[in-house]
Amino acid sequence: MAKTLILTYKTIKMMDNKSVILRKREFIRKAILCAGGMIIPAKAVWSGVGDKESHLFPGSRLSDKPGRFSKEAMYQVQTPKGIRCLICPNECNIQEGSSGDCGNRKNFGGKLYSIAYGNPCAVHVDPVEKKPLMHFYPESLAFSIGTAGCNLACLNCQNWTISQTTPDKTKNEDLMPDKVVSAALSNQCKSIAYTYSEPNTFYEYVYDTAKLARAKGIKNIMVSNGFINEEPLRDLIRYIDAANINLKSFSNDIYMKLNSGKLDTVLNSLKIYKEMGVWLEITNLVIPGWTDDLSMIKKMCDWLSQNGFSDNPLHFIRFRPEYRLTQVPATPLATLEKARDIALKSGLHYVYIGNVANTPAEHTYCSKCGKTVVERKGYSILLNAIALGKCKFCGQAIPGRWS
Repeated sequence: MAKTLILTYKTIKMMDNKSVILRKREFIRKAILCAGGMIIPAKAVWSGVGDKESHLFPGSRLSDKPGRFSKEAMYQVQTPKGIRCLICPNECNIQEGSSGDCGNRKNFGGKLYSIAYGNPCAVHVDPVEKKPLMHFYPESLAFSIGTAGCNLACLNCQNWTISQTTPDKTKNEDLMPDKVVSAALSNQCKSIAYTYSEPNTFYEYVYDTAKLARAKGIKNIMVSNGFINEEPLRDLIRYIDAANINLKSFSNDIYMKLNSGKLDTVLNSLKIYKEMGVWLEITNLVIPGWTDDLSMIKKMCDWLSQNGFSDNPLHFIRFRPEYRLTQVPATPLATLEKARDIALKSGLHYVYIGNVANTPAEHTYCSKCGKTVVERKGYSILLNAIALGKCKFCGQAIPGRWS
């Protein structure tokens, strides 16, 4: 099998492991010359083996039988109204030939199948900081995959072109779990991240891949909305090492109107991730007019502090106009800074601001002496003053997974 390569606009890793600096034009020429191997552009879509169009699976367009990229779904039960999916609180009743709300589970002949198995539409090699995970093996690479579909319908979705559609309408790769693990190993990725859309909706694909990855010593990362029922969550995260959960707001009313979800379910998921020893970081997207109420943000931060999440990083993310909220302005930096100040005063020790360039809030500070222990610029680490999980200056433990 040809060796897998990682290509970036600055550096191309050659077959003999030598690196040379390339201009963009030369990068393209080298990429063509290296076409005999699989090419994965870092921070870009997988080039794959063969034509993406050829991997569109016919079975998903049929009502009588599953296709090659289908697998019998876990957590289903027969009811008088059809097959009920029990993965998430939507608990869709799915009639024969129909799909659930997420578009990833279809009833074929009275059995429910996942139609998002081994056919990701997004495959990237990313820095782990992009997930975002700031306290999980800094500067390591995460082999990142996502299929079409989502169990929420967020008005602000940033990946709506894949999350708000179905696997039969996207260009997909033939990438079964064993191939994902092999590609992660070939690209020297420390982890596999299930991301971009909602991994809970391609549950079986995540489950099987994560088990194989764990056996090979590869870490597994969930980047998720946390909208999942308790039993399947507990079953899955036995194989998950880290997660970033998007806590979209601290209001059931906003969850329903903005996301078509439920706050209580996500809060319960956070507790389960914590209880089961998964390294957890939390994201909150601050949307003007929707989730920027500072009193609501304080309630959220107080809840996190009071429920044992003081040492779990919280990321306040700047909103940019997207999808169905293009009329809403970007979040003012001052609002994000106020939210961060509230979080710190509530007792949260590691609070970051994302989607903002060159902010001091992208660094990690020791919760005891206050000195910078990790200095960042974008996804790059300029300084790492953590040794054996402790601040080099005062010896305070810095929670996370560092080595």
